[in-house]
Amino acid sequence: MDLEDRTRGHLLVDREIGALVGTSIRTSGDGAPPSLAQVQPASIDLRLGPTAWRIRSGFLPGAESIGDRLADLAIASFSLAGKGAVLERGLAYLVEIEEELELPADVRARFNPRSSTGRCDVFTRVLCERHGRFDEAPKGYAGKLWIEVSPLSFPVRVARGDRLCQMRLLRGRSALSQSELREVCRETPIACDMEGKPLPLSHVRFDEDGGILLSVGLAGRDPAGWRAAAHTDVVEFAQERAHDARDFWEPVHASRGRCILAPGTFYLFASRERLRIPPDLAAEMQPVDTGIGELRNNYAGFFDSGFGWREAAPGVPLPGGTPAVLEVRAHDVPFQIEDGQAMCRLRFHRTSGRPEKLYGVGRTASYRDQDLTLARCFR
Repeated sequence: MDLEDRTRGHLLVDREIGALVGTSIRTSGDGAPPSLAQVQPASIDLRLGPTAWRIRSGFLPGAESIGDRLADLAIASFSLAGKGAVLERGLAYLVEIEEELELPADVRARFNPRSSTGRCDVFTRVLCERHGRFDEAPKGYAGKLWIEVSPLSFPVRVARGDRLCQMRLLRGRSALSQSELREVCRETPIACDMEGKPLPLSHVRFDEDGGILLSVGLAGRDPAGWRAAAHTDVVEFAQERAHDARDFWEPVHASRGRCILAPGTFYLFASRERLRIPPDLAAEMQPVDTGIGELRNNYAGFFDSGFGWREAAPGVPLPGGTPAVLEVRAHDVPFQIEDGQAMCRLRFHRTSGRPEKLYGVGRTASYRDQDLTLARCFR
């Protein structure tokens, strides 16, 4: 770890990200240039490029170029122009991203699926040329980006320009320590109960890494969750309210606050806690400790500044907050979950300051007022 990574750092916010659009974040080829409409409070949406490859398998990134990997693993290539193409359930694809990067020497990037991507159970991860880790770009990275895409529950139609993932830009070490987060929660409670009342500090479960644990909220909800149906039609990913939810999802009921998950099946639940992300922070959902249970959860993990936050005046929060939606899959055996059981961790990060627009402000379609909310393509 170098000196910069040990010092206090931050995430870039919308005005700084916007200033990099067209230079450090630019089009890779003949596509339309990136627009400021892609910029969120502390992240930017990235678009699918013109071509996709069906590949025999995913692969670990490393010193070998993406082109060499495609020469070895690609079965077919096809265009995503116009109405796009259907990506079949259970198969793996590699798609070039419309944007390429030329990051400043002190800036690195992290990537995550967008909320709608995770809620459609589309597994994604971003790769950089000759970099050995998924979903990150090193400081000063210059080059193309690629995204591995694998629909796990439904066949999905995607097209050039669709936004499946997001990018955050970071300087230094942005994550809050446990003591820093405790101080934030002491001054401005981040977690509220199901009625929207701020939780006392003694009721917030902090982990050793400086995050908080979120639990699943089953009691008081009917349905308590949603289970992906088998053998469905194609999901039109980019079309809002295109599908009747009943054609793709089955309700999950939790008698006595408990339900059993079938192995290999995808579920959506909501957190028991309601979140208020302050304007000068952002958060990232991280997997639950494997010691808590045999679950895979939370494909989509970025929570931008202002998620669940409403103000009586600038910096003065109102009660309320917004639950997090939890994307869950049991592994090898049926697994019972219970109301209040810890399901995931939320790690908090400093930003460089208050963004010009908080999460959901000025947008007609966001998850600002969600509870147990499906992806935008479902009604």
